[in-house]
Order: sequence, then structure tokens, then C-alpha cells
Amino acid sequence: MQPVAALPLPDAQLLFLNTGLANEIGLNLPWEDRLAVLHLLSGNAAWPGQSATASAYAGHQFGNWVPRLGDGRVLTLAEWLAPDGSPVELQLKGAGPTPYARGSDGRATLASSVRELLACEALHALSVPTTRALSLAVSPLVIQRDDLQTAGVLSRTAPCFVRFGHFEFHAHHGTPQQLAALADHVIEHHFPYLKNHPRRHAAWLAEVIDLTAALLAHWQTLGFCHGVLNTDNLSVLGLTLDYGPYGFMERFRPHHVCNASDTEGRYAYTAQPAVGRWNCARLLDACLGLLAPQPEAAREQAQALLARYDEVYSQEVMRRWRAKLGLRQARAGDADLLNRWLTLLQRGKADFTLAFRRLADVIQTDPAEALPFLPPGQDGALRDWLHDWRTRLAGEGCQPAERAAAMRRVNPCYVLRNHLAHAAIEDAQRGSSTELHSLLAILARPFDEQAGAERYAAPQAEGGELAIGCMA
Repeated sequence: MQPVAALPLPDAQLLFLNTGLANEIGLNLPWEDRLAVLHLLSGNAAWPGQSATASAYAGHQFGNWVPRLGDGRVLTLAEWLAPDGSPVELQLKGAGPTPYARGSDGRATLASSVRELLACEALHALSVPTTRALSLAVSPLVIQRDDLQTAGVLSRTAPCFVRFGHFEFHAHHGTPQQLAALADHVIEHHFPYLKNHPRRHAAWLAEVIDLTAALLAHWQTLGFCHGVLNTDNLSVLGLTLDYGPYGFMERFRPHHVCNASDTEGRYAYTAQPAVGRWNCARLLDACLGLLAPQPEAAREQAQALLARYDEVYSQEVMRRWRAKLGLRQARAGDADLLNRWLTLLQRGKADFTLAFRRLADVIQTDPAEALPFLPPGQDGALRDWLHDWRTRLAGEGCQPAERAAAMRRVNPCYVLRNHLAHAAIEDAQRGSSTELHSLLAILARPFDEQAGAERYAAPQAEGGELAIGCMA
């Protein structure tokens, strides 16, 4: 960790403040003095009693080893305990360069800051583990990217921001004592029930693997693509971390890529679970010294731990798929039923989110009215699938209205679509936060159909869903 002073943000204004989160984490600020709050959350004033720091880490980026990365434009401002006793860490993103900036200006664009803010809060409302957005300060300051962009400073929170890459850094640079100390710190503060475990490091790594597998399963069943699933972007707490060119898949395509720079599709939708496993293997490689003093014994333990990933992922992803299909019991043939449904969506160029949402309507309405998204030529296959699906549901003996309600509790009506984020960014660039707050209000209740909010549920116009880069 290196102490770093934030670079002041000129003519800063507070565009967003998450008061609900502030209360939840017990943030103690002089709320009556809005200017003082702005200064603290924009990097224009030092945090009382604590100094800002940046940390080094390493990582595999697109599969390639990079031995030195780090918080290039992120500062950790403060740490404290929330009212419920859980740890809280507060960071600023875009408050200037650090020793790990690798020649960059350390700033963040307003556009990338809005996108991360929206993603954090959208996934949180969907019960996906994630970092949270506390505030967004904006400025007329112009920064150079491919073009000229205005700057923003995002403050975000999490129990901690330790990444797989932190352990890779210590393993590569030959600092096993620091690696062990970091692991023990994480265990003490975030997995305290493992402190006295006779094999605490192995037990902790098992937990990290389980959390990662469960996170990837949750993403897949929501159609969420991270876009840059490098080892330095994976949290040891199983949180969704660092939002660059992410996206919720609209038209269902297994090989959908949301990152324009991912020309080989390494982080395509269908590839994410395997990449999550590969990243866990890299974490285990870094932590071999924690498992056993003999390399061969450590490697055997690591292989056994890695096998957990497949088991946990398979169980968790099918549990979630079953819930989305309204199935309450696990039975043979469920995977085939699911795959036939997904094939229909792919061939029909159906919207992933709305297809699952409308499926609940089929229980109580005419399929012709509830499923208008499949093109001509799919009628027979759809009719056969619906027959088999209804037969499967009937075997569980649940009331249709109860089952439909349960499906609507897991199949959102609203997700953060790229064109909605873009509209909020354009509005923010005009100095307004109206669209940002309107969108956040809708996304805060993703499972509840809200009157007058039809445009927030609608897919982008045909041909409008593109893989995007993110001007950081």
C-alpha cells in the first residue's frame, strides 16, 4: 500500500449521492454541510483521521501474465465498521494518478463513472453480490481519451477490494510472508469462522472458489456479461468488481461478446463460467505455499479444491435455471428442457430478459398473446416445448398463480440495457441527473412491473445492440 494524495477535482458538483447506502454503512459525514461532503467525496479534501492509499497487484489480462498492475486511478480513503458490525471500505475512482498509473492521468470519464454507478446498483437490486456506488462528483474538467471527455469521480464501497491479483503479485515477487499475512487478514475480517480451522487457508480458498462459482452462475442466468474477466478483476469475496465494457445480453446469443476489444471472444457469455474456473486455478497457483510445504502435496490439494468449482457451479446454475422456468424440484431431463428453450430463444432472436419474464404469463394466458417474440417457422417447436414444459409443471402440483408469482420474483422485468445507460450518460453530460435518477428508481425494483415504465423494459431497436468499449 502506498500513501497517495487525491488530485483536486475543479469546480466539482455532486450529481448523485446514495443516502440509503450511506445510512446502511453508517457513514459519518457532516451532512448539514453539503459543500464539505462534496469536498470529501470528490477528493478535494482529505478524509479525517485517515490517509488515502493505493495498492499494487498483478494479474492475467486476457490470459496474459502482467506482473505489475495496481490501483492506477483508485484510492482507498477509509475503513470502518457498519452498524451491523460488518467491515466497510471506501474508495475514490478517478481522483488522479497513483504510483501504479502506468503513465495515465488517473482520471475517470463521466461516462465510465455513470456506467459503473448504474451497474453496481442494478446488480445489487437483482441480489447479485457487487461493490456499491456511494456518490458521483462531476466536473467541467476535460480529459483526453480517443476524444475529449469530461471527468467524474465515483466513490464506491465494499467490505473489501482484495482481488485474486493481490495474491498473484506476492507469489510472483517472492513475498510469501506478505501473501500469508494478506490471507490471514482476509480470513480474520471477512471469514472469521475459519480463524481456528486446522487448515484455515485451504478452507478459505474453498470458500473463495464456491463464491466465485455461485457468482458466475448468477450472472449466466441473468444474461450478464462482465466483459473483462481478468484475474485482477475478481474479488476474493465473490463480488462483481470493476465495471468496464459490461452488458446485459438482449437478443439471446450464446457467443455474445459485450467488449469490442475482445476480438477472440475470450469473455463471451458462454465462456464466462470456464474463465471463472481458469481464474480460480490461477489463484490456487499463487497460494500453493499456503496449502503444504511440499510442492507435490500442495498441487494435489489445489486440484481437489479446484474440482469444487465445477460441482458448485453446476448445482447453483441449475437451481437458478429451474427457478426461472418455474420448476421447484430437480428431476432428470431438466437440463434438456432448458436447452431446448434456450435454442428456441436463439433461433427466434428473442430478448433474453423478456422471454423469461413472459414465460410466467403462459401459465395463465394464451401462449399466442404471451410469446409474440418468436418468428414464423418456430410454432411447431414452441408448441412441443410448451407441452412438455406444462407436463413437467403439472407433475409438481402447484397452483398456476402461485407458480407464476414465484417466476416473476426471479425473472426481472427491467435490466440495465446499454441504450438506457447511454441515455443517462448523455443527460449527465448536459449537466442533468434527471434520467440517471429515473433509471435508478426503475432498476431498484427490477421484478415489479411499474406503471408508465414500459420504455425501460423494451429492448433496443433492431440492430442497435452493439459490443462496446468503455472510455475509462
